[in-house]
Amino acid sequence: MLAIDSALDACSVAIVRDGRTAAHVSEQMTRGQAERLAPMVREAAERAGVMFEQIDRVAVTTGPGSFTGVRVGLSFARALALSLDKPCIGVSTLEALALEAGEDGLRAALIETPGASYVALYENGAPLLAPQPVERGEHETLLTGAAHGRPFALTGPGVAANAAALAVRAARLDPARYPADPTYLRAPHVTLPSAS
Repeated sequence: MLAIDSALDACSVAIVRDGRTAAHVSEQMTRGQAERLAPMVREAAERAGVMFEQIDRVAVTTGPGSFTGVRVGLSFARALALSLDKPCIGVSTLEALALEAGEDGLRAALIETPGASYVALYENGAPLLAPQPVERGEHETLLTGAAHGRPFALTGPGVAANAAALAVRAARLDPARYPADPTYLRAPHVTLPSAS
């Protein structure tokens, strides 16, 4: 299983075999994912002693996150999976963050970017509050309400998804239910030039 995350402030690649991390390569970056991702995947494969043909599945975070980082990761993962004729599994960045320490109990994740905040809550690995945008500072009220006052573990902000934990989870996921499609939770922030 190969897992890729380039949605937030790091580019991370892991290869997991039989539920154990065989290789993990991660670099902090907000730019340059397109140039670094392929060499990082090659390095992880070499460290794990794995030929690309031996990869059974490819997993990738689908966002929310940096528009460019999400697109770079998705494009690379889809292309590699297609070339290997293997399934590509997409997992929301919030799900990857919330469930990287395990699936038991109530687990939430929060991502804060300069333009928006996003939150999700999971109970025993299943979404209780689907990934959604939230006003900055309002996440606690929303999560507490969704959890009906029960305590929950919160991951974020300021963290990156653990590609190795993503791979372990994605190994059990159905590719038909977890397509590698971008998770856009807000409208694009684009200013078109005036017609004049």
